[in-house]
Amino acid sequence: MNKNLQAINVLETEMNSSVLGQENIVRRIILVLLANGNLLLEGLPGLAKTRAISSLAKNLDAGLSRIQFTPDLLPSDITGTEVYQPEAKEKFIFQPGPIFNNLILADEINRAPAKVQSALLEAMEERQVTVAGETHALDPLFMVMATQNPIEQEGTYPLPEAQMDRFLMHVIVDYPDVASEIKVLSLVRSEEASSPSKAKEKETLSQDIVFEARKDIHKIHVSESIENYIVALVNATRYPEKYSEVLASWIDYGASPRASIAFDKCSRVNAWLNEKDFVSPDDVRAVAHDILRHRIVQSYEANAEGVTKNQIIDELLKLVAVA
Repeated sequence: MNKNLQAINVLETEMNSSVLGQENIVRRIILVLLANGNLLLEGLPGLAKTRAISSLAKNLDAGLSRIQFTPDLLPSDITGTEVYQPEAKEKFIFQPGPIFNNLILADEINRAPAKVQSALLEAMEERQVTVAGETHALDPLFMVMATQNPIEQEGTYPLPEAQMDRFLMHVIVDYPDVASEIKVLSLVRSEEASSPSKAKEKETLSQDIVFEARKDIHKIHVSESIENYIVALVNATRYPEKYSEVLASWIDYGASPRASIAFDKCSRVNAWLNEKDFVSPDDVRAVAHDILRHRIVQSYEANAEGVTKNQIIDELLKLVAVA
């Protein structure tokens, strides 16, 4: 095991120690971080979505900006704006917004109107922000982690497909098991009893380790047969009638080429985390649900029959053979 992987494993262990019973979510956050992407977490209130993201910031040598999305939020509240200063040589000076940080927590992103959500689009895709015709580059380590609540839809604004597609993964957060929830009670009690002034300074993971790990991951071998398998899976979402009439009745629109790119990135990271130097079909299947979940548009028939996106993706994985 190389030193970069050891350091990432320590980061994962530290995060799991403060976010009990959500090992899958912690693994997905690290996976997206190493793949240099953005993450959308969806789950009911109180399932440690925000805590998991904050835990990454505490254990990584990186800044965190938390933006609470509300209906009255303005785009300039995120990107920043130009401020008039008459005494300065340049009358208008750009004042950066909270987007200019390493880790961005977009809390309850579907609470804000579309024009505010769209303020994130350029930052997520191009890693830059344009204000008043001037482009400002973001930090090399930049990651948007958004949360949304699947209930209480009154007064919310569903994310447009163009923005959903920019999230590398869409992860569903579920309830922890009974044993983990009992441990949560003890953890919260111990945190309440401890004095903030006596808290030990924890050693954080350097950003350089993340960049070095990304270089290692870039070297992971992807065979031609795996590339064919990835593209076949994505194409099956676009032309499901080639595989099954039932599948065709469940899907209205399939995934874009971003899904193929996401498969390539995430399967390589998954292989690296499992100490392999090549991508196997299992690595592709391991990330399929979180990559395709937000890129498939269900048909009316699927909704009427109560067929979930997870069931559609399960059927895809059964029907599409490895090349």
